[in-house]
Amino acid sequence: MKLILISPPHSVADEVPLVSEMLELGLARFHVRKPGWSHAEMAAYVAGIPAQYHSRLVLHSHHALVPELGLGGVHLTAATRAARVTRLPLRAGQTLSTSFHTLAEISRHRRRYDYVFLSPIFDSLSKEQYAAAFDLQEVAAVLRQLPHRATYAPQVVALGGIEAHRLAAVQQAGFAGAAVLGAVWQSPDPVAAFRSLQSIVGQSVA
Repeated sequence: MKLILISPPHSVADEVPLVSEMLELGLARFHVRKPGWSHAEMAAYVAGIPAQYHSRLVLHSHHALVPELGLGGVHLTAATRAARVTRLPLRAGQTLSTSFHTLAEISRHRRRYDYVFLSPIFDSLSKEQYAAAFDLQEVAAVLRQLPHRATYAPQVVALGGIEAHRLAAVQQAGFAGAAVLGAVWQSPDPVAAFRSLQSIVGQSVA
């Protein structure tokens, strides 16, 4: 099972060094979600992360930076999908992902993407009043019916309220990965929190 980390929406103290350390420890995919940031701010953020890890970065905005800087991929927000963006600046090996909030969307649209987030699986840690919206048994039944393919990126990734004690349930439900935000960034020691999650998932970068 893959472990994906999402950035906090706003800057936190020592964020870039913390991210760089987690990438060095084996974080395979880091989603940079910074609503409202300018192109220059995003470029500066990426520039602060060692170049050897750029292929693991996925941007939720300013997608033109992905091919320009050799980043890992593009994540489409709901607003971007609604705008019906058809020309995406992707090169071979760069991934396309998005987020869905219903099982019907997963069944209908996931083939367009390398992987998708499904949320909220549990009550969100980072968003108030963003409660769990799924029965895990129902999710498991749907995921079992989906054909699987051997790609680097997971197909359906659980998002929302993911904590260490919930990773077993996520895996048992059939998710190919878990995306975390609050469990890491709300911790007084984000790197230690990441290492705890990583030790359970047993993830490493080949």
